[in-house]
Amino acid sequence: MKNRIKVPAGKLKLSEVLERLWMHLTVNFIIKLPLLAGKDVILVVCDNVLKITHFVAIIEQISVEELAILFRDNI
Repeated sequence: MKNRIKVPAGKLKLSEVLERLWMHLTVNFIIKLPLLAGKDVILVVCDNVLKITHFVAIIEQISVEELAILFRDNI
């Protein structure tokens, strides 16, 4: 019979159930792309739970207000 070296892990805990979708997001920018149709940046928004990703083409000189409107309209 072998002796246990490690301490037992303990009881399992249930995963937390989210109240709504799109609560935990990751937002990234892909920059310095060749200009195509007047756009040179891609906004990448990913839901960490569902693994759904949205890509939005934008320009590099976009203001924060315009970015918030695009985010609201596209996500």
